[in-house]
Amino acid sequence: MLFTERLVDSAGSHCKVSITVPVLWGTRAQQRWASSLPMNTVILFVPQQEAWVVERMGRFHRILEPGLNFLIPILDRIRYVQSLKEIVIDVPEQSAVSLDNVTLQIDGVLYLRILDPFKASYGVEDPEYAVTQLAQTTMRSELGKLTLDKVFRERESLNSNIVHSINQAADEWGIRCLRYEIKDIHVPPRVKESMQMQVEAERKKRATVLESEGTREAAINVAEGCKQAQILASEGQKAEQINKAAGEANAMLAKAEAKAKAIRLLSEALTQQNGNAAASLSVAEQYVSAFSNLAKESNTIILPSNTGDISNMVTQVRVPYFTSHT
Repeated sequence: MLFTERLVDSAGSHCKVSITVPVLWGTRAQQRWASSLPMNTVILFVPQQEAWVVERMGRFHRILEPGLNFLIPILDRIRYVQSLKEIVIDVPEQSAVSLDNVTLQIDGVLYLRILDPFKASYGVEDPEYAVTQLAQTTMRSELGKLTLDKVFRERESLNSNIVHSINQAADEWGIRCLRYEIKDIHVPPRVKESMQMQVEAERKKRATVLESEGTREAAINVAEGCKQAQILASEGQKAEQINKAAGEANAMLAKAEAKAKAIRLLSEALTQQNGNAAASLSVAEQYVSAFSNLAKESNTIILPSNTGDISNMVTQVRVPYFTSHT
């Protein structure tokens, strides 16, 4: 290639000088191989995890295994050196259109390994470049099948689909794609703003729902508390009434037993000597006490005609009493 450069001499005049620079024509892979291919020194030591492709008089001859190898000078030539290690390739950023017509800027990382050095050497001119281009086209194709929301949610399935598509085409090249990982997904600023608004609205919605659920749970808890309180109060009242009724029954039973005992003792006392006289004295005392209280509660009093005859009144009381107990 010819380059022209303008120079200025000491007198201030301008002159043109033409410089011819040699240019290496060919692909990037050919230049790389040309600079890294080992020379035929008859005795060669092949490193581990490398495959050296040997041509004899311009035709494929064999692949040198790791270790000690012998070649014929002049006739044999090492044409390709393939690495059998896992190769990591950065897939350049590219634009793709999703199913809902959103333009995305996306890049990734490709992990591959050469399984067949013969196919990798003679099946394609530049294996790495071919796989990179295939990964980009496959990525655009797979992104066109998904909407923007699914692109972020289904990155794993998207990666597996890209790997599957690459392996179908790269099988003829002796290359196996191990995995593909999407690094960054860039969306337009306006789409990003709308996504942020959507996220904020979704968060507000979830907050409102959670708040309403909290209010409902609180109301349910309060209602349950009131219900339990009423149940416990009614049970307390029931227990109180039962205890009160039992107490009244026991009191009545105790009064009845005391009254029966008193009557029994009184009857036993009346049957003894001078019992009639004691009974008459007791009745007379009660008569006098009742007669003294007649005018305290009311002004209207109905009296018998023989009120002052105490002995007659005692006799009237004693006769039926003793008659019933004899």
